[in-house]
Amino acid sequence: MTILDKYILKRYLATFGTMLLLFVPIGIMLNLAEQIGKMIDNEAPLNEIIIYYLNFTIYIGSLLFPIFLFLSIIFFTSKLANNTEIVAILSSGVSYNRFLRPYWIGASIIAVMMFFMGMFIVPNASKGYNEFKFEYLKRGNKDRITSNIFNQLNESDFIYVSSFDPARRIGYNFTFEHFNDQNQLDYKISASNIRWVPKDSLYRLTSYMKRKIRANNEIIEKKRRLDTLFIFNIEDLTPVSYVAETKNLFELNEFIEVQKNKGASNINTYILVKYRRWALPITAFILTVIGVAVSSVKRRGGMGVNLAFGIGVAFIYIFFDKVFGTLAEQSGFSPLLAVIIPNVVFGILGFYLLKNAKR
Repeated sequence: MTILDKYILKRYLATFGTMLLLFVPIGIMLNLAEQIGKMIDNEAPLNEIIIYYLNFTIYIGSLLFPIFLFLSIIFFTSKLANNTEIVAILSSGVSYNRFLRPYWIGASIIAVMMFFMGMFIVPNASKGYNEFKFEYLKRGNKDRITSNIFNQLNESDFIYVSSFDPARRIGYNFTFEHFNDQNQLDYKISASNIRWVPKDSLYRLTSYMKRKIRANNEIIEKKRRLDTLFIFNIEDLTPVSYVAETKNLFELNEFIEVQKNKGASNINTYILVKYRRWALPITAFILTVIGVAVSSVKRRGGMGVNLAFGIGVAFIYIFFDKVFGTLAEQSGFSPLLAVIIPNVVFGILGFYLLKNAKR
């Protein structure tokens, strides 16, 4: 790398790091001021609070990485433009594409860091962050679907419960259906409730009834209570709403495959998390292009105009991402398209702005 590359790359990474060091502690203080009352009321242990804020730093920092990156580029590039350093660089015979090279190097470094954090570090932090939140800050709020739960265990077994109590591990109006090789109902088990008994590692069915279909006859078996085993884990009936966020790259792929086989109704939510992780490094390059294009030209109004424009673009990007994400989760819209469309739109915008900036 030349002196120019090192100079711009150093400013790129240093400004990004400074943004993180400035705003993440502010976020921690604001969150603490808002939640400290709930922590005291719910008697959250000090050691768990400390761990929560370590996880909070990683979790929130990862969510804001793209925004911090974008504002960092606008901030330091605007300073270069206002000090006429960019004019001097380009006047010395350096082409605009050559001027962009350290930005691409910086974006590559940040993209790799975002990828490994998003795939392997953030999931563990997300688990601790969400578990603490629902244990001490949102106690009583639902962190999972608890009504009308349907699951396909495999090609021949299906279960249903009308409602599920995660705290007591009880499902109500339980039904288990098994189909034979001809895809015909072989037998059906029903119970008023199903409870997991950890002490004995078994399930307890109340008001148990089993109906077997044999030729043209039905065989009905009834018991007031029955202790038995099933091939499913009762916790798998209703995974927590944030479960996909807590799994690393390999665990998430395996989890999605299992949920597909079960016929999970909210499978798009899990797939969306997967695609967003893969798209995050690409976002680093898109925002770098837009940030440089906007701020590399000296404007009347200086850095303030560039920052205002940058914040506006950032909010529009977040709006697009949320809208398409909601469509994927709730209306059956393709999760892949929900991730691709915002990035394609802003990628086109970035290269359009960059083309104009070169002039």
